[in-house]
Amino acid sequence: MLELLLIITAGAIGFILTRNFVRRRLRFVDAVHSPWAPVITGLLAGILAWPAALLPFFSIVTAIAFGIGTGLGTASGARAVRMQSGARRQLHP
Repeated sequence: MLELLLIITAGAIGFILTRNFVRRRLRFVDAVHSPWAPVITGLLAGILAWPAALLPFFSIVTAIAFGIGTGLGTASGARAVRMQSGARRQLHP
């Protein structure tokens, strides 16, 4: 039960932190809008979190959940930036 809670928490933390980072810091970077950006980000986050699997309560599944959450957070943050910038470009009479 504890491991399931850690897996869900790792995915949620990866999603929330990455989405906020993309929305605040990477909003002017064009590369974050690439369709490959979430895939690359998720793979790198999973690879970087893989050594944590050596700790007692973490597993490979936790690192994979963190990578998936990070990739989805990147996609969601980039989508939010596109929607926000599109709304600012519209002129209202």
